[in-house]
Amino acid sequence: MSEFSSVVTDIREESRVAGRQRWQMTLDRTEFLAGDIGVLEAVARSGARLMVPVLAVVVDGGEVWHIVEKPLAAGTAVTGRVDPRVEL
Repeated sequence: MSEFSSVVTDIREESRVAGRQRWQMTLDRTEFLAGDIGVLEAVARSGARLMVPVLAVVVDGGEVWHIVEKPLAAGTAVTGRVDPRVEL
């Protein structure tokens, strides 16, 4: 398992089907590669830990986009964990 620190730099909606959304997020640095899965962890202002599963990773125009169901705001600090054994 690989772990790294990063910051969310951009988000965009990937799809919306039957009321469910999927989002894409870029990070200022990442160790995820196309096809990887894992998790992003952030800490809310309240101190609550937010765990966001990375469902897939795609490369578009040279940028690495992390596909998630719950986006984090740009500027959010995260800890990323790349682990193909993560249960999604």
